[in-house]
Amino acid sequence: MAAAQSTKSRTTASNVVSWRDVNPAGVVLVGGPEEYLGIRAMDRIRAQVRAAYPDVEVSRLAAGSYEAGTLAMNVSPSLFGEHKLIEAEGVESMNDAFLADALAYLSHPEPDAVLVLRHAGGVRGKKLLDAVKAGGWPVVDCQPLKKDADKSAFVTAEFRAAGRKITSDGVQTLVNAVGANLSELAAACSQLMADATGAVTPELVDRYYGGRIEATAFKVADAAMAGNGPLALSTLRHALATGADPVPLVAALAAKLRSLAKVAGARGSSAQIARELGMQPWLVEQAQRDVRRWTPDGLVRAIQATAEADAQVKGLSRDPVYAVEHAVTVIATSAQGH
Repeated sequence: MAAAQSTKSRTTASNVVSWRDVNPAGVVLVGGPEEYLGIRAMDRIRAQVRAAYPDVEVSRLAAGSYEAGTLAMNVSPSLFGEHKLIEAEGVESMNDAFLADALAYLSHPEPDAVLVLRHAGGVRGKKLLDAVKAGGWPVVDCQPLKKDADKSAFVTAEFRAAGRKITSDGVQTLVNAVGANLSELAAACSQLMADATGAVTPELVDRYYGGRIEATAFKVADAAMAGNGPLALSTLRHALATGADPVPLVAALAAKLRSLAKVAGARGSSAQIARELGMQPWLVEQAQRDVRRWTPDGLVRAIQATAEADAQVKGLSRDPVYAVEHAVTVIATSAQGH
């Protein structure tokens, strides 16, 4: 696999590829400071390798604390002939041992291995980056999307890739509402695709992500997750009285619980977990603080209650307000059970 694709990459005029289009090769450089795009690029490579070789052996290296010889040990063929995927992170802070071993490896890569180098920017390791580019290996450039036009193109591509539709006005409304952070913009796309049955319109975007409603929804969720039932319910009732829709209120509860459930069983530093799960580090740290209040049973109860409320506010109940209030009460009481 790697050998065939790397040969192809060497014959192309340009080895710079989009994060959406990158394919596995003997060596892949995922460069640039936009963390979310870097995560997506690495996720894509990993998924393709695992689809082609389900028994692939995945190894992760920290380039800053690397010990000499580790790369060779990880890529060397095993008795059972498994393919290897090695993800080297923090290459922008690599030590001298990593630089020496990586440069040596580029001249003699293993045919059944894929080495992914994640470099978040800066001048450190320029010699290695230049060698990767000169070798014709695929290079992904993950730059922040600063212009609204680029963010709009990102949203359009997300919907197109999922086979879903969003109106041009809907795209602009979504970018205006949550476009400051790319991972949050992507999460908003996923949420809308999960809940919308037809094309996403500006009205639907406003329903979910209009500033006042979204802010209120997360205030309700934060209070419930902290076990403060009275505050959560009073904030909820005020939101409903001033016109907030129950659907995004439940979506906010679900988003908080999903983050908690993902982080609950994860091990490692917040940065490592963030890369593993495709989350922002600050969200991981917040979830790590919150999860201390929870027992596994309490978390299950809260997730079940929120799933029931989600179904009820989308048409299964004649009283969606009660459904949301019930979910908030269950979450707040479950959070105290630790």
